[in-house]
Amino acid sequence: MWWQQLWEQIYTCLIDKDRWKLILEGMGNTIIIALGAVLIGTVIGAAMALMRISKSRLLRGLSLVYITVIRGVPVVTQLLIFSFVVFAPLGWNKLHIAIVAFGINSGAYCAEIFRAGIQGVSAGQMEAGRSLGLSKAQTMVSIIIPQAFRAVLPTYTNEFVVLVKETSVAGYIAIRDLTKVGDAIRNATYNAWIPLFAVAIIYLIMTLGLSRLFAVLERRLARSDRG
Repeated sequence: MWWQQLWEQIYTCLIDKDRWKLILEGMGNTIIIALGAVLIGTVIGAAMALMRISKSRLLRGLSLVYITVIRGVPVVTQLLIFSFVVFAPLGWNKLHIAIVAFGINSGAYCAEIFRAGIQGVSAGQMEAGRSLGLSKAQTMVSIIIPQAFRAVLPTYTNEFVVLVKETSVAGYIAIRDLTKVGDAIRNATYNAWIPLFAVAIIYLIMTLGLSRLFAVLERRLARSDRG
């Protein structure tokens, strides 16, 4: 029966010799890289966004160079440069290198997302805050940024989802991420479609879960605004 053959293939690829543990290890590394990278990218992106709208030509120039270079070079190339050139003399763990590399890459995209959100808030909001006796920094933190965050949340969600999928190239520096593990199982079992489809389904579940989580957050923020 076809279903018996299917089960035998699933057992061989995902259960036999505890190969499911490899899948869990790869998924764990993927999640760690993505979460660490999005935190770094968010911090860098916020700083670069503020530099981009600064009155200082030097700060604007530095942020523009960073954003242009990072967005103009493929993420795989950046990962290899960070691993074999920048951090090679320091002896860093490959997982840490991947987190930093993906974080720096994500920061450039987050910077433009945040900049667009901040500049999308009406200039009258800043004037209103100043008229209430708030400093420019206080107005930015208390009034501008919360409104900008609500506006950019869908785009920020998309960046997070893209980042999760981009981590699939971490295997280029010998990290056993989800994609790398799936390929290793393929090589060991000579069965391509079971491990690779399993990896694809896991990625799909993770990205759909993230999208759902941020959608709930977006609805709660919308309700709080109406309240």
